[in-house]
Amino acid sequence: MAALHTKGAALRALGPGLGVAVMVALAAQFVSDHYGAPVMLMALLFGMVLNFLGEEGPCRAGVNAAAGTLLRLGVALLGFRVSLMLLVDLGWPVALLVVGAVVVTILIGVALAPAFGHGWRFGLLSGGAVAICGASAAVAIAAILPRDDRSEERLVFTVAAVTLMSTVAMILYPILVNTLGLSDGAAAIFLGASIHDVAQVVGAGFSVSPEVGETATAVKLMRVALLAPVLIIVAVVIRVFASDAAKATDMRRPPLLPWFVVAFLAASTASSIGYVPETVIEATGTLSRWALVIAIAGVGLKTSLARIMQVGRGAAMLVIIETMLLGGLVIATVGFLAP
Repeated sequence: MAALHTKGAALRALGPGLGVAVMVALAAQFVSDHYGAPVMLMALLFGMVLNFLGEEGPCRAGVNAAAGTLLRLGVALLGFRVSLMLLVDLGWPVALLVVGAVVVTILIGVALAPAFGHGWRFGLLSGGAVAICGASAAVAIAAILPRDDRSEERLVFTVAAVTLMSTVAMILYPILVNTLGLSDGAAAIFLGASIHDVAQVVGAGFSVSPEVGETATAVKLMRVALLAPVLIIVAVVIRVFASDAAKATDMRRPPLLPWFVVAFLAASTASSIGYVPETVIEATGTLSRWALVIAIAGVGLKTSLARIMQVGRGAAMLVIIETMLLGGLVIATVGFLAP
């Protein structure tokens, strides 16, 4: 009974902070629904306005749970929306382009990060967000990175930066498509393989034509499907380096794969081979989306604007360069893949 009472008290302690994170998420969703603003960005900004609630007091425990446990749960449920079969649905040439672009962008991010005053964590985080699926990828990758006192600031900055760049690309890339006279097939591959967020790919593609919009969305989902292998590879590499550090310092090594990555992979595999009913995919997709929005609200509640500004101009330049390099690589290659 004492143990149950203790657990009950611990759960009740989470209530105020989780309640605030949920309210912030609902406000962000309202603004997104009525004014078209990116919901993740709104959740971040609204959360940062209320940052004082997450620093001290009764809300702190619940805010930490939202930004930690709930984030990992959202990533795990995200696997139901990721079908690995998309890598072959549009043909191996397009799949190879998408895989190559993702790998090159992530490696460039890691390689260039020190030149802009940042470590490999930010290079991996920003490169993965640009390369795969924007804010969702940033959240998933951040969940497996070793944490330090700047983890929240890097995540908030990355989500805000890639959302902004994705919105700019949604406006400019269709103009570029028309200026270059790309065919519908080439335009769809370019838009789907180079714009960060799914919503912006849809907006850009359908602004050209319905056919371009449908194909661009499919190409974009191929990139999203790469989130699973990227998470696995990153988790294994981190564990290898952490193992070396553990041997030298007697620190505890992290697990080979965190539980939520295993859950993500299992859900993605089940979805890919058709074992999951469409209703379950839709329901878990909705749950995942809300969990991630609430988690991002929690991250915002833990983060002060003053500390975000310390991330610096170099971080912004790195995200811009990653975006430009990804777009340039795709547009230089796409002419060979589509008539």
